[in-house]
Amino acid sequence: MFEIRHSDLAGRIGKLETPHGVVETPAFVPVVHPVKQTVSTQFLKKMGFELVITNAYITLRHYGDEARKRGIHDIIGFDGSVMTDSGGYQVLEYGSVDVEPADMAQFEKDIRSDIPIPLDKPTGYGLEYEMAKQYVETTLKNSKETLQVVGETDAIWVGPVQGAEHSDLVEHSAKELDSMGFQLMALGSPVELMEAYEFATLARMIAAAKKVIPAKPVHLFGAGHPLTIPLAVALGCDMFDSASYMLYAKDGRYMTPNATMRLDELTYLPCQCDICSTHSAQELKGLEMDERIIAIAKHNLHVLKAEVDSVKQSILDGRLWEYVMQKARAHPKLMEAARLFADLEMLEAGTPAFKEKAVYLYEPIDQHRPEAKRYRKIVSQYKSQKRRLVLCPETDLHPFYSTRSFRETLKRNPDAQICSYNPFLGIIPAEISDIFPAAHNIVTRSAYFSNDYPTFVQSLKSFVANNNFEEVVIVTSDAFIEGAAREAGISVRIVGQHEQL
Repeated sequence: MFEIRHSDLAGRIGKLETPHGVVETPAFVPVVHPVKQTVSTQFLKKMGFELVITNAYITLRHYGDEARKRGIHDIIGFDGSVMTDSGGYQVLEYGSVDVEPADMAQFEKDIRSDIPIPLDKPTGYGLEYEMAKQYVETTLKNSKETLQVVGETDAIWVGPVQGAEHSDLVEHSAKELDSMGFQLMALGSPVELMEAYEFATLARMIAAAKKVIPAKPVHLFGAGHPLTIPLAVALGCDMFDSASYMLYAKDGRYMTPNATMRLDELTYLPCQCDICSTHSAQELKGLEMDERIIAIAKHNLHVLKAEVDSVKQSILDGRLWEYVMQKARAHPKLMEAARLFADLEMLEAGTPAFKEKAVYLYEPIDQHRPEAKRYRKIVSQYKSQKRRLVLCPETDLHPFYSTRSFRETLKRNPDAQICSYNPFLGIIPAEISDIFPAAHNIVTRSAYFSNDYPTFVQSLKSFVANNNFEEVVIVTSDAFIEGAAREAGISVRIVGQHEQL
């Protein structure tokens, strides 16, 4: 049903098989109105969207038995895969809907939805714990009842995970839905989080769910801004839906990869999509209201799809970490969320043990990337029979044992354990300096401060403690390594580059 083809961090490129075709993930899923859709579904299909989501509750209210006869694909005019929301959004907005969970489940089955969602009770954001707990239990009850009603089916029923900022409720919700046998999970209620730019809370919510369901595909409701897509994918979300492309257009908001801008404030259009390459900013502003809304909505769809494609390429290139950190600089609160990556062990499982391209190491946060953590673990188990440790600055040439610096040092100290060092990767024994990423990294040339790199201090301390060195020698005076040695409580001797050791 779901096959992972490539991965990096917790992000993956996969394929999801549905009754109406295969959907490649990560996938942005445009929201389609079942009655008054403005941008045609044929346009969406032509753009390359393989999956759309529409509202089964509105479909029931407007079409009734006609929808049962025609099916949801005919109703919205889309021959690809269709996901249906059962009315959770209306529950979040208005408190309730006039339909029972069992009746809604039967209707979604009758209209032949590919990916139907049980009628859930969204927790929203800012709900008190006890009330949120009640909503979670209601959703679990409805979900269990839904499975009993629909029985055997080819459709992929979605387990709606609720709990919002209450991580323990998110974990409980995901665990219970997983035990019920749901094949696809969906994280509910993040819209208010994103509207408040609470990206760190969103990241913690996703991480809480992925802790319980690391392998199953995960959908994120309401993620409709280009900025949220790299973050969500890197944390393990495979699909995300939104009507933002149209809602923003109605509000005169023009999406860019890193921000949303008011059309009225634009003099130039920083895009070359079909809309922007055939209109100037003034021409776009001069269109009739309805025509302008459709034009901006189509542009917004191009930006969203381009963002998903950029993330996919980053996964293929093994550069998802670099891409997320680059995008995070578009907003301080997004950077706040990205910094949580330092403590997320789950990112290591999906990160390849070897990459064809060198990793880029820019600033302190990069010491926590999975490749660096993995290398430090290898070094922590390294045993040397030598009694003297010689530490040399890393050079631009890799691996270290192929450098002139190593050969000269070895010639003067044939009985020493010779290592280079890197603020991000820690201590690098010459014998394993060709292991990825020790021989496959590019670092910035700048002044480093040991108090910014606690992982390096720990790497040095552990390496010395794990061996029986009688002396530690530092080749050339270096404030960074000297400071790290002091913090690690290690006594060192400093010699010049060409001094006899």
